[in-house]
Amino acid sequence: MKFDAKKHKCTIVVDQDLNVGLSMNAASVIGISFGKTISNIVGPDMQSQDDVNYPGVIYSPLPVLKTTRKSVMDLLSVAEQDEEIHCMPFSALAQSCKTYDEYGERINSTNSESIELVAIGLVGPKKKITKLTGNLPLYN
Repeated sequence: MKFDAKKHKCTIVVDQDLNVGLSMNAASVIGISFGKTISNIVGPDMQSQDDVNYPGVIYSPLPVLKTTRKSVMDLLSVAEQDEEIHCMPFSALAQSCKTYDEYGERINSTNSESIELVAIGLVGPKKKITKLTGNLPLYN
C-alpha cells in the first residue's frame, strides 16, 4: 500500500483492559511496523533554522483508540475482508515473548484461531476507517 494523506487514514486500536505499559508497547510496535510495511507513510527529515535534524514523522494523525479485546478481533475480521484496508494485528503471544526467535517459534506452532489480539493497526480509505473506528474513544 502507498499511503496518501489526502485519501487515507490510520489508527491504532488497543484492548482497553491492557495496562499502560503493554498498551504503549502494542501501539509502538504497530507504529514501527506501519513505517516498514506502508510506503510513503513517513515524511522526509526536517531541519530547524539552526540546522538540527528532525527525522521524518508520519504524514497524518495517528490516533490510539481503545475497545474490548473482542472488538479488536472483530475489527480484524472486517479489515481482512477489504483489500483496501491494511491491517496490522498485534497479539498477546508477541507480548509474552522475550526474543524475536521465541516469538517465531511460538507463533509458527500456534493455529491463528488460538492467537488473542491485544491491538490492531488499520490504514485505508478515510471513510472506511472512520466507519470502523469512529465510535471508539481515544486511549487516555
